[in-house]
Amino acid sequence: MREDTLLRPAASATTAPLAGVPLAVAGRSPAIDLAVRQLGCLGVELTDRQDDGPWLLRLGHGPQAVECALDWAGRVALPLAGEADVQAACGIAAVNGRRHGAPQQLGIGYASAVAGVLAVQGLLAARYAALRGAPVRRVRTSVADAALLAVGQYLAAATADEPAEPLAHAAGAPPFTSADGVRFEIEALEPGQWLAFWTALGVDRRVVGRGWPPFRLRFASGCCVLPAELGSATAALPYRQLADAAGAAGVGIMPVRTAGPGARERGGAGGGATAPWQIEPVESGDHTGAEPPVSPGAGPLAGLRVAEMTRRLQGPLAGHLLALLGAEVVRVEPLGGDPLRGVPPMTGGVSARFHALNRHKRVLEADPRSAEGRRAIRDLVAGSDVFLHNLAPGKAEQFGLGAAELLAVRPGLVHAWASGWGAELGAGAPVGTDYLVQAYSGLASLVTPPGRPLAPTLMTVTDIFGGLVSATGVLAALVARASGGGGQRVESSLLSAALALLDTAVPPGAPPARLPAATPAELARDPRFAAALHRDGCVLPCSPWEFGPR
Repeated sequence: MREDTLLRPAASATTAPLAGVPLAVAGRSPAIDLAVRQLGCLGVELTDRQDDGPWLLRLGHGPQAVECALDWAGRVALPLAGEADVQAACGIAAVNGRRHGAPQQLGIGYASAVAGVLAVQGLLAARYAALRGAPVRRVRTSVADAALLAVGQYLAAATADEPAEPLAHAAGAPPFTSADGVRFEIEALEPGQWLAFWTALGVDRRVVGRGWPPFRLRFASGCCVLPAELGSATAALPYRQLADAAGAAGVGIMPVRTAGPGARERGGAGGGATAPWQIEPVESGDHTGAEPPVSPGAGPLAGLRVAEMTRRLQGPLAGHLLALLGAEVVRVEPLGGDPLRGVPPMTGGVSARFHALNRHKRVLEADPRSAEGRRAIRDLVAGSDVFLHNLAPGKAEQFGLGAAELLAVRPGLVHAWASGWGAELGAGAPVGTDYLVQAYSGLASLVTPPGRPLAPTLMTVTDIFGGLVSATGVLAALVARASGGGGQRVESSLLSAALALLDTAVPPGAPPARLPAATPAELARDPRFAAALHRDGCVLPCSPWEFGPR
């Protein structure tokens, strides 16, 4: 039987929705190479590999095959010819360099990595649409589109109705160093945790208070100027004592490690890396496998509903990507709305950064701690195709929102959890946020500029990449469901995203940027970016994909 008939085999114990599907590849680049590795994890059979020609990925064969074309510049009218050019022109170098006082290239091929994932997502979305009878066969994306997606929140803040917070550089930013020479990151999500930790170290409360606002906003601003007294306090104590104080205060703490051989387990399908997601079929009762039809001219996920219960960046970005692909996304927020809606700078009465990731979503306010709230969420899920959450470990089950419970309500559901650590650190893991994950994984050592002490980039690279990984897992699970696999459980983490990025280190001697570094505000005014950006209260990236028939 021919693969292009899109037969629907039963899913295996660990879902590989593209098992045996032929993949032909033309051209070679970091983006193409990452896409091939991830498609290998989904089970493809690499049947044709040509190093020359325009970048192209062709999945399947015959009239039902889908293709993804990539290039450097996409819709950006600039002569972009490499990773360094894209990082400079599209704002990554400027955002990454905020903590250092000047633009600074990331030491990883980040824009290319994001583009590779976008290519995989485009192919999965097109294949899913084809399984539903839609004439979507071709998708385009680019490394420049990927970079603009990665700086989307910073672009929104730079072009909001009110000025963004002033940026400053100082040597007092974390990580800190202990008396015995341990370089470490900390994380506090609540001001009470922050206060308890520093007062236990003997720091004056007024100094502690001055440090909280820049520390809290460092995820959004990309810089963090802290009072010098904080660094002096940690330098006077051994790491073990600091870790005890952090544990007592509920503060996460993590040494900054160096990436090296063995930092990432190798292997997996197609000779590629270990998959950054886990996709497993779940017994889900009477699911017929019927998929909603796609409306002509609509996105490849049109007709699907995603129930999203997420916070911060990783989960909302995953939901945002699914919305850009045409899904209806209904966001579950606390009663009174997500507090991040009010974080300045504001545009049209809402936080510009929040708007950048959530503007296409409807909202259901519900408290999962109450019976009424749980009932409202379960009613939403009963009419949804995907439940996406990034709740703390065990919380979904505590609220009755685990995979088993929800698949009983909605057979055929894709239940997706985007976590911080996955199962890596066990029950005693600290809160899993971007900078702690960069520190633990060794990614921080790759993004530290030469000659500087080890430090994560304050650009939220793992949050963004983690959202991309989560969305890819959801798309792969939808393909598996449409291929007869029934309900699916998807798990991914910030740590799995960071480990995937360890493969993208920029090699020594890589060409430097030929173009000057632009800030998000500057590129928003540049007419050469007009086709890749649009204004919706503030300036935002257009969808990174263009779909169409072959």
